[in-house]
Amino acid sequence: MSNYNLEKRRYVIAFVATAIVVVYIVRLFTLQLLSDDYKKNADSNAFLKKIEYPSRGAIYDRNGRLLVYNQPAYDIMVVMNEAKGRIDTLEFCHALGITKEFFIKRMNDIKDYSKNPGYSRFTQQLFMSQLPSEEFSFFQEKIFRFPGFYVQQRSIRQYQSKVGAHILGDVAEVSPYDIEEDSYYQPGDYIGKLGVEKSYEKQLRGEKGVQILLRDARGRIQGKYMDGKYDRKPIAGKDLTLAIDEKLQALGERLMEGKIGSIVALDPRTGEVLCMVSAPSYDPRIMVGRARAKNHRALAKDAWKPLLNRSIMGMYPPGSTFKTSQALTYMTEGIITPGTAFPCNHGFYYRGLHVGCHSHAAPIALVDAISTSCNSYFCWGLYYMIGNRSKYKTPYNAMNTWRDYMVSMGFGYKLGIDLPGEKRGMIPNADYYDRNYRGSWNGLTIISISIGQGEVTLTPLQIANLGATIANRGYYYRPHVVRKVQGEPLDTMYTHRHYTMASRRAYDYVVAGMRSSALKGTCKALSRLPFEACGKTGTAQNHGRDHSVFMGFAPMDNPKIAIAVYVENGGWGADFGVPIGGLMMEQYLTGKLSPAAEAQADAMQARRIGYGPRFSQK
Repeated sequence: MSNYNLEKRRYVIAFVATAIVVVYIVRLFTLQLLSDDYKKNADSNAFLKKIEYPSRGAIYDRNGRLLVYNQPAYDIMVVMNEAKGRIDTLEFCHALGITKEFFIKRMNDIKDYSKNPGYSRFTQQLFMSQLPSEEFSFFQEKIFRFPGFYVQQRSIRQYQSKVGAHILGDVAEVSPYDIEEDSYYQPGDYIGKLGVEKSYEKQLRGEKGVQILLRDARGRIQGKYMDGKYDRKPIAGKDLTLAIDEKLQALGERLMEGKIGSIVALDPRTGEVLCMVSAPSYDPRIMVGRARAKNHRALAKDAWKPLLNRSIMGMYPPGSTFKTSQALTYMTEGIITPGTAFPCNHGFYYRGLHVGCHSHAAPIALVDAISTSCNSYFCWGLYYMIGNRSKYKTPYNAMNTWRDYMVSMGFGYKLGIDLPGEKRGMIPNADYYDRNYRGSWNGLTIISISIGQGEVTLTPLQIANLGATIANRGYYYRPHVVRKVQGEPLDTMYTHRHYTMASRRAYDYVVAGMRSSALKGTCKALSRLPFEACGKTGTAQNHGRDHSVFMGFAPMDNPKIAIAVYVENGGWGADFGVPIGGLMMEQYLTGKLSPAAEAQADAMQARRIGYGPRFSQK
């Protein structure tokens, strides 16, 4: 029995010894092959990898005027493994002009993985960003006293003037989401947040470089590792040339002071965006440096939403500017001819339904209906189209045919402009009305869409694109704000023509109507211009005062500019839309305003609608 117990103890001892050996082997394997903690520690003692940031691409307007450039700034970086317990905190805080409380909080935030997911105690982490030269020079004299802290030269964006904030956008520190989405970024990097700074981030940012510096046992820099053999130079970001005309943009922002709305101007020959004004706006120069976060919060809280780019995000009823698309559809579909005349006795009356209209001669045919902006004419057109069973069999089919025409003109979906945040607007189809009216509807039920009201909404960009499409007599190019990227050809998506379903003959008559409007109709203020302008007003109904809308282009037979103006609560289209549109066309086509036009611009600038002081632009 004793021999058996002895034998059993021997197996137990052998098992325990074997287990201990296995544990040690596994641990050694983990430390040497799987874990890089020791390697990092050794490397961090021997090397300092210093990131070299590329200069971000500059941004110019279409005439070569500099809009956005770079200015030197400095980031304070820290390697936690080197700084721990080795600096005089009070002296450090004094050198940077910060409080001890800020220092403690910032050091804790750096080590907090939830706030800084890329944290490593062996690599440089951002302590403070964007010190201007005057603050940095004082700190630089004392940096040798603060082991573990380093200076990283960077650049910050500067804006030449206060115009174009919604187009240009801005740059800010990356978020954890940005880092997760793109391995190029690490905490403390900057990224485009809005405008072309965001949509062309990869072209503008360039490529980082790196210097590998050799350190001695005390952490002192001894020079480049292997004479810089493994260094990589940064590659500067690419410059952008915008299609924007800075002088036209500045005039548009001036005219929209104290108003809410948008101006969008396009070159119909190319789809280039000549100006894009969203009001109220803000000075892009306040979105630079360490004050950016505070200023951004103030703008975000502003009740008038100056951060909202209404040109591509505002979804509005287009009002009577939409009648041009109806004329194109009715004529191409054979619902009307140029000579078709409809009655108008201060509006459309049928089976107890009344849609009002202003006083003008009647009955009225197509060209004069556009010129005078007759509501009744376009209501009758839609009524006869939706009810035409011999052509479409059912209102369902007629409605979807109408919808297809609208989509072909660039409505109901995003146009695909090269700016973030574009909205699609609303174009209803037959299924929409089936759901909302349980299948019981007809042309009278939806009559308001014929005059750009009801369920129909467009962005100002889509209204301007309608003007470009009419100017081109049936096609448009995808709108874009960037004209050229340094060293790259323009994407073919911006050079492809999009043809609508409407006929060339229908466009000719719509152009004639818009020219008649400029000579003797609702846009007759355009007749003063030294070129043949075409226009269409809109007065979009609203819960409060109506919105003032204008859509037009010029010159008539060689169009170089198409424009939409939308002024919320501006009243009749002729009150704000037409005069602003005329001034913008004159500025672009002649290069300046006449003395009389300049006086008109001053008067328009002084007119305020509906809101008071907003965030300071000083």
